[in-house]
Amino acid sequence: MEGMLYPMLVMGGLGVVFGGLLAFASEKFKVEVDPRQSEIRAKLPGANCGGCGFPGCDGYADACVNAGAKPNLCAAAGPEVAAEIAAILGVAAEEAEPMVAYVKCQGTTQKTVKDCVYMGVHDCREAAVVPGKGPSACTFGCMGFGTCVSVCAFGAVKIADGVAKVDPEKCVACGACVNECPRSVITLVPRKSKVQVACSNPLKGPLVKQVCSVGCIGCGICAKVCPVKAATLNGALAQIDPATCINCGLCATKCPVKAITDSRPPRVLPPMPPVNAAEEKSSQPVSA
Repeated sequence: MEGMLYPMLVMGGLGVVFGGLLAFASEKFKVEVDPRQSEIRAKLPGANCGGCGFPGCDGYADACVNAGAKPNLCAAAGPEVAAEIAAILGVAAEEAEPMVAYVKCQGTTQKTVKDCVYMGVHDCREAAVVPGKGPSACTFGCMGFGTCVSVCAFGAVKIADGVAKVDPEKCVACGACVNECPRSVITLVPRKSKVQVACSNPLKGPLVKQVCSVGCIGCGICAKVCPVKAATLNGALAQIDPATCINCGLCATKCPVKAITDSRPPRVLPPMPPVNAAEEKSSQPVSA
């Protein structure tokens, strides 16, 4: 016992000395944190999705206080939290355009041509740089390996029949799937925009038709029928300006290959007027 007493006293003494040094250092060199930073951090949802452009919620809270970041950059938090952050910062709240992720491809396994039996890695980012780049003959469409699904922190993306699909009810427009898609098939569009071009293939019509039955063939009919000139051709690929589009859906109706999607709710037709009994009787054939 006596042999252990001396080492225990030495170790205990060293613990007290180093503990005191650490306490002194933490007090001497501590960094003062603006209390507003903690208040803002408490308002954020903690998803750490990076959609604000900063490394997580802590980084965004710090940027709001110390770098002048706008209070409405957290898409996951929504406009109410943005207004609360603006109040903490003492600045005017700016209303951001509500956005949602959109997949510019509808080339399912039945609608696209497969030119190989792909046996490689099932990750879009890695498959995009290896020979073959997946089984689809369209090298501009969704690869369908689900990298966007794995990076979505809100469960808003899934792979359905070989193509990514976004659930607009779950999507918060953080942009994580947009940033990870190696072919830029996913983009953010205003929620109010209901008519979109669902194709990313910029090649001319005959080449598109060789690989996909629903790809844009660049016929230009959408541009011709659009009453407000929101639909145009970017080379051989149709595009719709969301700022000009009035969601009439005429371009989607006239598109011969259905490369333009129309997500407007179904219209309810007014009820038919009751048939006049006398007219109904007179229309019946008279028996001989």
